Amino acid sequence: MRIIRDYQFVRPQDRGATAAIGNFDGVHIGHQAVIKIAREAAPDAPLGVVTFEPHPREFFAKDAPPFRLMNAEAKAHRLEKLGVERLYQLNFNPSLAGLTAEEFARDVIAQGLGLTHVVVGADFRFGKGREGNVEMLKAFGTQYGFGVTVAELVTQGTNQVSSTNIRAALADGRPRDAAQMLSHWHRIDGEVIQGDQRGRVLGYPTANMSIDGLHPPKFGVYAILVDVLTGPHKGKYLGAASIGVRPMFGMNWPNCESFLFDFKGDLYGETLSVALVEYLRGEEKFDTLEALITQMDADCERARTILTAL
Repeated sequence: MRIIRDYQFVRPQDRGATAAIGNFDGVHIGHQAVIKIAREAAPDAPLGVVTFEPHPREFFAKDAPPFRLMNAEAKAHRLEKLGVERLYQLNFNPSLAGLTAEEFARDVIAQGLGLTHVVVGADFRFGKGREGNVEMLKAFGTQYGFGVTVAELVTQGTNQVSSTNIRAALADGRPRDAAQMLSHWHRIDGEVIQGDQRGRVLGYPTANMSIDGLHPPKFGVYAILVDVLTGPHKGKYLGAASIGVRPMFGMNWPNCESFLFDFKGDLYGETLSVALVEYLRGEEKFDTLEALITQMDADCERARTILTAL
């Protein structure tokens, strides 16, 4: 998959794609449906996705609480798995944000990226002040020479599948409900960073990852599946993770600490993908380290039972 970040400098071989357009946070089943329609609309053309970095919501509300389900790297990895060949990961800056709906259609879609067909969700809005809607996009497509398909919103039962509802499920400690909307486990991807190494003293060495910028799931302990994506220990592992602020030790910045079952080795600097499978319990402050270790033993035993039954 090729990643193109500037619509004004697109190589000839990266033009002529059919593309789904949107933010695709989480790449849930609604997003996947839009991408599938794009593939079917022009099966002989390269399959593309147009998205934006930073997320427009981050651009317009820089001080808002973290809301993203995945970072840019995790999103690109997931889209590549879906067969996307061209990821137009456009830099969302004041210039792009200031384009009118017609300028976006003409300068970005038609002339800049050279797309032949685009697919959007029924609630798609574009252009300065979100002035453009799907009917306007169809009209601009006719005017500037690209096809437009509008995908209906996906529902499960009476609920709409959306990044907002996925965030709510994760905030409630319901990762399996989130996974139903995603069609995959919700994952936290990132580099293993230096921790305080207190887990080693307790007999539970953990791989520490930052969750800065991501929507925080409910704090507590989870049964997890771990993919080590880089380094000599690449592979798949079972484990348990603590996500939160570690009240036992007076910490106050949230992170993800993963203990991999039956693992020995150094993971510092490697990239992990941690899938949340089941919420086991909330964060607690124990009276003694012995009580904490006893609870960790029980957490890991329960997590192993859950994961081996998948």
